[in-house]
Amino acid sequence: MERRGWYYYDFLIVTGDAYVDHPSFGPAVIGRVLEAEGYRVAVLAQPDWRSPADFEAMGRPRYGAMVSSGNLDSMVAHYTSSKKRRSEDFYSPAKKAGLRPDRAVIVYSNRLREAFGDLPVVIGGLEASLRRFAHYDYWEDSVRRSVLFDAKADLLIYGMGERASREAAALLKRGSRDFSGIRGAAFRASGPDECKFEYVVCPSCEEVAADKAAFARAVMQQYAEHDPVRGRAVLQKHSDKWLVVNPPARPLGTAELDEVAGLPYTRRWHPMYDEVGGVPALEEVRFSIIHNRGCFGACNFCALAFHQGRMVTARSEDSVVAEAADLTREPDFKGYIHDVGGPTANFNHPSCALQLKNGMCRDKNCLFPEPCANLDADHSDYLKLLRRLRQLPGVKKVFVRSGIRYDYMLCDRSGEFFSELTKHHVSGMLKVAPEHCSDRALYYMGKPGLGVYERFLEKYRRLNQRWNKEQYVVPYLMSSHPGCTLSDAVDLAVYLKRTGKYPEQVQDFYPTPGTLSTCMYYTGIDPRTMESIYVARSPREKAMQRALLQWSRPENRALVLRALRECGREDLIGFSANCLVRPEARPRSGRARGGAGDKKKAAGGQPQKKKKRG
Repeated sequence: MERRGWYYYDFLIVTGDAYVDHPSFGPAVIGRVLEAEGYRVAVLAQPDWRSPADFEAMGRPRYGAMVSSGNLDSMVAHYTSSKKRRSEDFYSPAKKAGLRPDRAVIVYSNRLREAFGDLPVVIGGLEASLRRFAHYDYWEDSVRRSVLFDAKADLLIYGMGERASREAAALLKRGSRDFSGIRGAAFRASGPDECKFEYVVCPSCEEVAADKAAFARAVMQQYAEHDPVRGRAVLQKHSDKWLVVNPPARPLGTAELDEVAGLPYTRRWHPMYDEVGGVPALEEVRFSIIHNRGCFGACNFCALAFHQGRMVTARSEDSVVAEAADLTREPDFKGYIHDVGGPTANFNHPSCALQLKNGMCRDKNCLFPEPCANLDADHSDYLKLLRRLRQLPGVKKVFVRSGIRYDYMLCDRSGEFFSELTKHHVSGMLKVAPEHCSDRALYYMGKPGLGVYERFLEKYRRLNQRWNKEQYVVPYLMSSHPGCTLSDAVDLAVYLKRTGKYPEQVQDFYPTPGTLSTCMYYTGIDPRTMESIYVARSPREKAMQRALLQWSRPENRALVLRALRECGREDLIGFSANCLVRPEARPRSGRARGGAGDKKKAAGGQPQKKKKRG
């Protein structure tokens, strides 16, 4: 502030991440958007939350404060799917853990209240967005009320917040706190009459906490109305107050996305992090480009549809090429653009023309269980973009590393994109997400069947032969998703062995707020049908399912043996080529040497050590 000659500022942005001025980091985007509107913006990154002192350091902002946990929900940033504390934080300088509190949005908001009393507080970002309704919290194993009530904030902005943030800032500048007309926002109200939009009422916070069927119905109502064209406001009573969630904001159009992307980001972390080596999260995206928003893939375990929405919009070709040209002038640029993607790399336009007028279908998905007859599977715009990027001076290679939907790619009858992707844009390994081989598990995940994946693999193999390339597929796999049984996990292990796949990384299902799969996990109900489903909950079974996905690892042998016996699949224990593991070594005859602990180790597949004779 002193360097800029400021004696006041307008808005304070508080974030749980280290500050990185890059378009992949939400607080930086909102800060630049407000700055472009003429506001003076200060950023408070990872303040000490144990007292209000850091919050008071720059003085009181003129109009208000905006709070985000950062790019991730703070609980996901801090804990693994088995609820173990993470030792590293890639969004903090030098990966140092512990620089933000658990439930950061709530903690920061309450500290702002201590520091500045009635200062208007706006919460946003992923943590606020996905916790906007009463929601299941995996870490407490209970239903929590909307984060808006716990944070005691004036406004919650959900989804991609540029437009709503501008509108909120303009109101606060005028001294108004009437946020009832802002789309993509939520506020507390005394009654439904304060809502200015057509609305529906979903089961109350108290109802969903007491009745799992009511929870499932509420989630489906919330998803059904999450549409910028036809969606209505959703009201949910919390005790004697009302949560009013206005309809989603319209997604930014191409010109607006270009404008946001063209703001003067430094693409650097703040210099105060230099002496510790910077912020590791930047390295993943430093030479990557985001070209689109939204995802109509609708995987049930993914929160993208409930955050960014299902309607896809994209930047113009010229905007992306201009950003790429800027990258080539970076001192550390080596000629490689690491990714040109987004939530799903090969979605570059709306899935059909009908949605622009009518919105996304209420009861249908574009790709699941089968591709819709109206699906516009066309990669021509994306292909033109990639071709232009390849021709830029200083560019050696342009890779596509973020998610490729192979089912959508197979729907493109021209096959041109798949061919050029394989020839030019794979860095040796193409990462895709089949997730499982069981049709039952895939149904509950909202993913295409195994046959689609195998068609993709065969075409990929043929294309690599054509281009004389040795390139591989890295499959993302998930264990313990709701509806997935131990027998399903055994089938996946058998499939992986048969196809010669030995996955290095697998993900145990993580029940994060805001997804249909989390609803299934908590309720044991598929909210799409209201039918009961099986859910693996015990750490014991979850460990067995995960071990089966990496059945060949010696450390997983005991768990794999146990799982096979519980499923009655002793046929997979033995010495034949079809078996997953060998049986335990039989104890030697004669007088036993060693204690019970040694016998236990021997039963787990490790050799029993002999004692030395004294």
